[in-house]
This record gives sequence, C-alpha cells and structure tokens, in this order.
Amino acid sequence: MNAEQDTGFDAVASSVLHALAGPDARLRDDQRVAVEALGRPGARVVVVQATGWGKSAVYWVATAIARSRGAGPTLVVSPLLSLMRDQVAGAERAGLRAAAIHSGNLDAWGAIEQAVTAGQLDVLLVSPERLANPTFGERVMRSLAGDLGLLVIDEAHALSDWGHDFRPDYRRVADVLTTLNPATPVLATTATANERVTEDLAQQLGEASLVLRGPLARSSLHLAVLPEMTALQRYAWVVDRLASLPGSGIVYTLTVADAERLAAAVTAAHGDELPVAAYTGQLEAAQREQLEDDLRHNRVKALIATSALGMGYDKPDLGFVVHLGAPASPVSYYQHIGRAGRAIDSAVVALLPAAGDENIWEYFATATIPKKEQVATLLTALQAAAEPMSVVALDAETGLRRNRVELLLKQLAVDGVVERTPDGWRATGVEWSFDEEHYAGVIATREREADIMRRYIAGAQCLMKLLRTALDDPEAADCGQCSVCLGHLPEPLTTDIDPATLERIAAVLRAETITLEPRKMWPGGAFGTRGRIPANLAADPGRVLIHADAAEWEDERREDRRAQGTQEASQALQESAVRVLAAWSKTWRQRPSCIVALPTRVGSGEVNTARVESLAAHLGTAGKLPHTTWNVVPPHVGDAAGAEVATAWREAIAGSAPQVAGASVLLVVDTSSTTWEPTVAAAALREAGAVCVLPLLVHRGVG
Repeated sequence: MNAEQDTGFDAVASSVLHALAGPDARLRDDQRVAVEALGRPGARVVVVQATGWGKSAVYWVATAIARSRGAGPTLVVSPLLSLMRDQVAGAERAGLRAAAIHSGNLDAWGAIEQAVTAGQLDVLLVSPERLANPTFGERVMRSLAGDLGLLVIDEAHALSDWGHDFRPDYRRVADVLTTLNPATPVLATTATANERVTEDLAQQLGEASLVLRGPLARSSLHLAVLPEMTALQRYAWVVDRLASLPGSGIVYTLTVADAERLAAAVTAAHGDELPVAAYTGQLEAAQREQLEDDLRHNRVKALIATSALGMGYDKPDLGFVVHLGAPASPVSYYQHIGRAGRAIDSAVVALLPAAGDENIWEYFATATIPKKEQVATLLTALQAAAEPMSVVALDAETGLRRNRVELLLKQLAVDGVVERTPDGWRATGVEWSFDEEHYAGVIATREREADIMRRYIAGAQCLMKLLRTALDDPEAADCGQCSVCLGHLPEPLTTDIDPATLERIAAVLRAETITLEPRKMWPGGAFGTRGRIPANLAADPGRVLIHADAAEWEDERREDRRAQGTQEASQALQESAVRVLAAWSKTWRQRPSCIVALPTRVGSGEVNTARVESLAAHLGTAGKLPHTTWNVVPPHVGDAAGAEVATAWREAIAGSAPQVAGASVLLVVDTSSTTWEPTVAAAALREAGAVCVLPLLVHRGVG
C-alpha cells in the first residue's frame, strides 16, 4: 500500500492515533514507514525501538487499515498475561474488537474461538505456549492461517536463541510462519535487541525484512548503582527508603523467596501506611491482574516482583524501579527499567548489588540447557510407555522435577522428538542429538552479557551509555545524570543502613512459618519404586528453619560454609527452632516423644554433624525429650537427580534406623535440596515402628 494512492490511509490512522494518544497525535516517520510496508503482500518488518516509542500503535494502525480493506484479523503472539491485558485494552481504545486466549481465561476460550472463526474479532492475542497446543492448532490456527491480515510477534527478542531469555515455545512462531499464506504481512517488535538478535530475527522472518531501528536513550531515567550490601542490608535499605522514592514503582528481586520475604519485611515495618505486595509467577492469573491494577491506580506504593512483572506492563507514571540484585543480562535489565518514566520527566532507577548475586546468575545461565542424561531418562520413559504420558506421570516415573520435565518436553517438541496429544506426551521416533556447539555458544553469550553487568555494577562508564552500547545503539552517549556521570548518588538515594532496622527485619523473617510439604509419590527411575507413598510410610507435614539463601540467616550460612560441618548451631538458630516448634505444636498429630538427628553433607563435601547434633540436643533439653544421632554415613549426592538422591539415601540408611518402635519422632535433618533425605528417612523410621515422623529441616537449599 502506498499512502498517496490510498486516500483512506490518513483518515484511519488519525482515528486510531487520536483514540490512543489524543487529538494531536501523529505518526512518526518510522511508524509511517512500518505501517505502509505492512500494507504490502508478504511484508516482513522488524521494529526495534525504545519503550514508549509507540510500537503498539504501528500494529493497531496497520490492523485498522487492513480491516478497512477487507483483510482478515490480526494474530498477536504475546508472552505475558499483563502484556496481553494491556494490549487488549489498547486495541479496544483504538476501536478494534480484541480478545486474548491464555491460561487465565479458560472459560472464555470457546466463545473467543467462535468469534474469531466467525470474523467477529479484529485482533486475537495468544501466548507462544498456546501455539504449541495441538488442540488449539487444530481448531483455530488451521482456519486462520490462510486468512490472517497480519501476524505480530511482540517482544520478539525471545524468538531468538540469542535473546535474553531462552524460551522454547517462542520457537513455535517459526512453525507458524511456514503455515501462513505467503502474502500475510509479519511484524516483529521489541525494545531490547542488540544487532546480533536483530539480524537473527530478520533472517528468521525472511531475507527481505525491513529493519527499523531507533535510539534507545531514556532521558527521564536517572540511573544509579549503590555500594555492595549484604542481602539483609538491602532489605533494610528498602524498608527505610521506600517512602522517600517518588510516586509508586517496582522493586525487583532475583528470586520468588526474596520477593515474598521483602514484602513481609516492609509490611511488618509500615503496615497499611506504605502498602506493598509480592508479585511472582506463582500467583494465580486473577491475583496478578489485581496487583497490576493496584499498582496502576497507586493503591500500593510498590510491587515487589520477580521478572514475571516485566515485558509490556504499562504504567506511564511509574516513578521508580529498584533492583535487589542485577539480572545477568543488560538486555533484561534495560527491559525492566524501561517500565519507569514513560510519561513523566524524572524517574529513579537504582541497583543494589550483593556478593551472592553471581551465584544466581550462574544457576540461570545453564538452567535452560538440556542435560543429555536427563533427556535420555525422559525419552526412555516415553518410548517404553504404551500410551501418552502426563507431566505428573513422567515426574513420578523419571524422578526429574516437574518444572524440569516441562522444560525438556517443550524443547524436545520444538525439535519434533516428542509431541503433545490431547491425552498426554508421546515420543515421535525422531532421534535427538545434543547440539553441543549451539549450547556452548549460548553459554558463552550469557557470560559476555554477565561481564557487561559486572562493568555496570562497577561504574566503568556512564550507566545509560553502557546499556545502550550493549544493545548496539549507534547513538549511545553519556547521559549526564546517572550516578557515574554525577560522581554521586542522585536524590533521594542514600547508603545509610540503620542497625535497628536490620535487627527488626531478621526477627520478623525468622518468625515466619515455612512448611515442608511431605512428598506423596516415589520417584521411580533409579529408585525402582514409583506410585503413591503408602500412608504408613509417609512423613507428616514438616517445618523449615532456613529456606534457600534467606537473607535473615546470611551470617549463619556463611559461618556454616566456613566451618565445613564443625560449627554448632548458633544461639539464634536454637531460639528460632524453639519458636517454630512452639507454633507448630498446635497442629501436631501427636507430640514428639523422641528426637532423631540426621546429618547430611555441606554440598558434596564434609559431613555436617555438629550443627544438627547440637540443635537436637538443645531441643531435647527444652522439650525434655531423649535425642539420638542416626548412625549413618551421608552419601555424596551433589546435583544428582531426585531418583538418584533417594536411591543413595535408601542404601545409606538401610538397616540402621534407631529404636523408635511406638514413638512419635521429631526428625531433625541438617540440609536438603530435593527433600528426599527426610522423605526416605521418614519411611525407614516408620518401617522401624514409629507412629509418626515430624521432619524439621534446618536448611532447604535450591536444587
């Protein structure tokens, strides 16, 4: 389409823009170029522009023009529920009939699908995961493939394996391209793609792709990096400084546990006077939507969030973004901070680093890389099955964690090695091979990106320039207003930490109840036994004293690592255990009549005996209960899969259970990442005659 040849172009474009942004809104030059290009059959357009530039306006204007000319509906592939909701609202403001199909609106799927096939919708939004669903593909995609007016791939950096977050289902979009009518225009948009990713996108979409790339500067953002703190000091900084930050905003954490604990600390300190809430991917869709609206309408001072609140969340007056720990990639960091200052002159962006952050980077750098032995285990189970298997069944059969099973299945499905049917997953017979060169390249890229974030934290140069350079912005220049350019922290940031705040936060968090849910299924695999754990062998619900890298126990964990199993339980840990047992006693099925201490290992190193023995002795004295230490040599399990851990512990404790016939046992276990240690030990104690086993896990690690 040529605008000069189509007299309706400007009228339709103006109508949409005025509805979206007011009566003075006009298409920018690059917006007009993109919209005009999308009016041509088979167009392939990549738009890389900063957050707030107006990428969504391009596809809403292009959709309105295409629909006015009789074209079919637009399909938008969008990665997050929060983004979908904002996009539906934006499309409706533009005068378009729009709906989304996602995990949060199952009841509406049927009606939406009927509306699409009946031509009653202008825009359908779906997640990449929905494209992987065979039933959806059968019902909707086949009917749309030849009739789409436009395909939009939003946050398209995820389509590339070299993007900031390797997401297997996004690769399904490439499959959709092969089924489209060749005349269907395709638009890919993102604010966070460097030159390498941009070139990759252009290649995947087609050699004739038009790439429109603009500068990524954000003059409203005042970037700052604070000096390194401990994890608990960062909590205290947020508790004491949150009220002074402008407007409302987002505090990002690297883990779900940090988000939940920091929210609890702020709430304990400020209550309703400074309302906050934790926002993570573990919340139900309706809860996340409510929290997004609460922040949008300033009913909370901040959402304390993981990266689940990220791409596309639209609050133009967001006043601040604070990170407790940096993401490992400048791409994801730029994407996070891009939420702030979109329609205001000034917004605060602060990064609070800590020494332990890089351990989390290392974990996520390889978390999505398939392990050959795990894939072999999964495929063996599928190939031996007489019928398709569910994720739950594969979890039990292989001993792999459920989230790992789901990730591997998605990766294998993209390669055609497995497929999802309405009845479950099955192997296709296609051989799988580990692309070592490819994954080595992914890891190397992530390490290079981590190096950039190390330079950012160190203040090696202007912070905004460093981020823009990392994203290959040719116009990158010093911003003149970040903490590096200024030579000091901008207002209202300070580095003071109140010791009294540290003490109060530690006390609050140590008083929290952390439940250890008993496992219900045996792991199968190397363990040999699968299916439900019989009631007469199962543990009761337990408790955890230290969860993962809990900030309130940072000193305890550091000393334990230094002592390598020779350090007795600290007074703080003893006092916390007594408080936990006092609260727990209200729900015991039966009061413990004895205590059994189970030593483990510090990682794959020394046996951790002193801490668990001294803690059991203290609890025994406090509760007037006999205590003993299980005479066992803990096996080396390292990062073995669940079935291997369970097998190793079953063999290690075979025939060695202490005398517990008729007893109710408080089982004090030092550390576990998989929770198979307390599970297998509880079963052995039950076999030895214990009437119930109450596990108290000192430290639950992340495995």
